[in-house]
Parts: sequence; C-alpha cells; structure tokens
Amino acid sequence: MLVALVSVAAITAGCGTTPADGNDDGQPLVVHLYGSDANMSNSLKDKLAGAPAVLSGMIGTAPLLDMPESFKERLRGVDPSLADYGYAAEAYDAVMLAGLAAESARSTDAPAIAKYMVGVSNSGTVCGSAADCLALARAGKDFAYRGVSMRRSGFTDAGDPSSASYGTLHFGRGNTINDNLTEYVGAGDSGAASQVAPPAYTAYPTGNAKKKIVPLKVGGLMPHTGRLAFRSAPRFAGARLAVAELNAAGGVIDQPVEWVDGDDGTDEKVATATLERFIGLGVQVVIGASSSSVTKAMIPKIAAAGRILISPSSTSDELTSVPDNGLFFRTAPPDTLQARALADVIMRNGPHRVTIVAREDAYGLGLQKNVKADLLTAGMTDGSVDLITYPTATEDFGTVAARVRQTAPDGVLILGYDETAAIVKALAARKVGTSESLAG
Repeated sequence: MLVALVSVAAITAGCGTTPADGNDDGQPLVVHLYGSDANMSNSLKDKLAGAPAVLSGMIGTAPLLDMPESFKERLRGVDPSLADYGYAAEAYDAVMLAGLAAESARSTDAPAIAKYMVGVSNSGTVCGSAADCLALARAGKDFAYRGVSMRRSGFTDAGDPSSASYGTLHFGRGNTINDNLTEYVGAGDSGAASQVAPPAYTAYPTGNAKKKIVPLKVGGLMPHTGRLAFRSAPRFAGARLAVAELNAAGGVIDQPVEWVDGDDGTDEKVATATLERFIGLGVQVVIGASSSSVTKAMIPKIAAAGRILISPSSTSDELTSVPDNGLFFRTAPPDTLQARALADVIMRNGPHRVTIVAREDAYGLGLQKNVKADLLTAGMTDGSVDLITYPTATEDFGTVAARVRQTAPDGVLILGYDETAAIVKALAARKVGTSESLAG
C-alpha cells in the first residue's frame, strides 16, 4: 500500500502551477463533479450505503442513445433485474453483426467471418432486424445492418464505429441517475464509414458441404467478477438477446447459434484462462473484453488463435492500432469521441481549474490525455488542468483526495471503475463535493 500511496502523491503530470498548500482548512470545497462511461451507472449506489447523496449533482457522459422502449422490454425479458442499459445495445449489435457476417460468408470459420464484418454494416439495403438481414444474406443480397447502437452508420476500415451517440447523465439524490435530465448528442462522422464492399457471395451450402459446417459459437468474455462486474449485466443481456433473436430467425446457416458464458474478471489472467477455455470449446467469436487494458492484452492471443474478438465497451484509442490480423472489432466508440463530449460538458460550467483523476491503465490514461487536450483546445490553459493518477489496485484513496483538495479545483473529473465509490467518499471526508452532496 505504501508504494501505491507514494505513486499517487507523486504524480501530477501535465500540471501547471499548483496552488500553494493550505487549501485543506476544514472549509467545504464546492466543485462540479464529473464522471465517464465506466462510472456513470445506477449500479454504483450499491457501493455507497450510508452515503445516499454523495453522488448528487455529478454529471458525466457515456455512449448512450435514446433507446427504443421495445428494446428495453426485450432486454428485461432476458434479465428482469437490470438497473440500467449501459452498453447493452453495443453488445447486442456485436453479436448480430457476427451472426450476419457468418451467414454472408456461408461459413462459421472466424477468418472467413471477419472478411464480411465491415461490409455487412455498410453495403446495400438497410435492415435492422435479425429476420430481415438474415433473409437478405440468404438471398445473396448486399445489406447494411442498422441496429440499436450502430443506427447511423457502420464500421470504419479499422473496425471501429464511424459515429456514435452519447448521453449526458445527471446523478440525483439516492445516488441514482435522473433519466429526466438525460441529453443525447451525436458524435463522429458517418462519412468515415468504410466504402469497401464485402466479398462476393458464394453459393449457399447444401448437402454434405452444409453438414460439415459447425454451429457458430459465441463466447461472452465480460466480467462476472472484478472492478467492472457492477456494470456488466446489461452487456450480457444484450448479447444473449441477440443470440435468441438470431435463432428465432432460423439461426446461422440453418443452425442455432450457441452462447458460451465466461468471465473476464476485469483481469488479464482471468480473461486469458477464459479465452483458452473458449478456444478449446471451438468458440469462433468472442464478445469482450470489457476494459480496454484487458482487451489490449487479448488481441494478440485472439490473432494467434485465429478467432474474432468484438468489444462492446473498450474505448481506448490505442486499440485501433494494435496488430490484430483483421480479427478485432468494436461496437463501442473510441475515446477521442467521448473526450470531446466530456470536455464540452465541463466547459458549460465555465471552470477556472479542473483536476482529472484517472486509473493508471489504457482506459484512464488515454481518456485523461484526450480530455485535457480538448479542454486546452476549448480555451483552458495548461496551468489550469491538473492530472492525478492512481495504481489500479489502490484501495485507500485518502492521498488522492488530499491531492485533489490541494489543487483547489472548481471541477473534478473521475475516470475510474467501481473504485469511484471509494474516491467520492474520500473526497467527501475532505469536504470536497458538489453543492448538492455537501448539503447532505
């Protein structure tokens, strides 16, 4: 623990002049509190028993769209206990795209499927359901899948979404998000979608050729345990819903799609063990991982094994350039888009000084860097944006809270996972919080 505390206390990279000590005078420090996709969730309240208003007034962004109520109802049919729908649409679209690409490829071999992944999101007749899109694929007609999250445009050449929708979320009392205040904004550029058509269709398999095609197996490499487990239920529900709807429409190449459950543990070792199990079971398409750091570690393993990896929630920019043999895709938008949305939300309050607190991993460091750059572009100075990071294993955030207080900000952005609960409690102990949370 001593190492973690020393690390936190020492890191203020990218800061300008830090205000002099003496700000911890016992007086409340009122700030605007901000979050991002990994912590803007109703599930966070379960870790804040005894502090029912500590998140009140916190604002943040997340990839989110004005989701059709019919889709929410179908998700609740899979998991009636859902507290929110974060990344459910992205997980649903990931499975749908894989199934449609396999149908188009006339194969459940992963490298063959991969060749169609980008094309089925961009080329031909627009369709939005498993039944309609599968019918076009079986008939050998090009189509452009427009699902729930990827409703505006398809993949880029690199396999990233070319456009996205973000929600601006507001925590109210009870540490729950006030849906009445949610705003939606589009981001990205549909013109960046790939213009490359998928390969030409081959004849639909029959007879012995068809019998040799094994069923499509989809593995869920998302967290049942670990730092992001509190946010994973909607992703599992979305993926399982897509499997059910593909099967209700006749399956892939006339065979039911098989779902294989797994856990990434928000941890590279756990994810590796699960991936090895998937490979042994013949899983061709893996949905995950959830965190960018785990996904980054899985891409080389996926490429070596000749499987497909589609992440519904990993947003680090650097994933786009990791060598993947054309086998990695994601339905979650890269952080360059979210950083702009976050910077816009922060600048609405006209801050004089912002402190960005981030996890020391691909997600936290990448988003921290991008948000700072966008704040500077928007008019803030280098000396008015302070950066604080913490090791991912940190449990005691007293030193983090002390550093935040020392910087005397009027805006604090937290880029964390479930440990955000411990961070805001540590800030509250130092009398740092929103006007709503400090009022109790």
